[in-house]
Amino acid sequence: MMSRMGYCNEWVSIIMKCVRSVTYSVHLNGRDGEEFRPQRGLRQGDPLSPYLFLICAEGFSRLISKAKVEGRLKGTKVGRGNVAVSHLFFADDSMMFGDASTEGASNMNAIIKEYELVSGQLVNFDKSLIYFSKNVDSEIRDQVGGWYLGSEGF
Repeated sequence: MMSRMGYCNEWVSIIMKCVRSVTYSVHLNGRDGEEFRPQRGLRQGDPLSPYLFLICAEGFSRLISKAKVEGRLKGTKVGRGNVAVSHLFFADDSMMFGDASTEGASNMNAIIKEYELVSGQLVNFDKSLIYFSKNVDSEIRDQVGGWYLGSEGF
């Protein structure tokens, strides 16, 4: 992710050494278990973690903004000026806005898959929801919701 955002390769290498150098052991029944290295994710309490999280969020934001510029994602127009909002982030929650169509859902899914590929993070679709405007026909809701998340939309 950092390389694709233009960070110097040497800097990325130093940061990755810090992230990958961590080991854990489990203390069980009064004994320490063997050390092991985590396969993915950032360690809690590491002073670098919040900054790396923000870098990942910025990378995701850039992917979404690029898709918007390319016309693959339209967002939702809000307010009197009809500003198109394509996404909002808060802490570790993300909201994406787009067309209620299989094409819109396919484009959104492609953006998420690209983010997963670049960042190494995986979106938990079991914790994901789709909300539709009350103006969206129920047939389209079922079609898009079922296709995108494998469940009905809300």
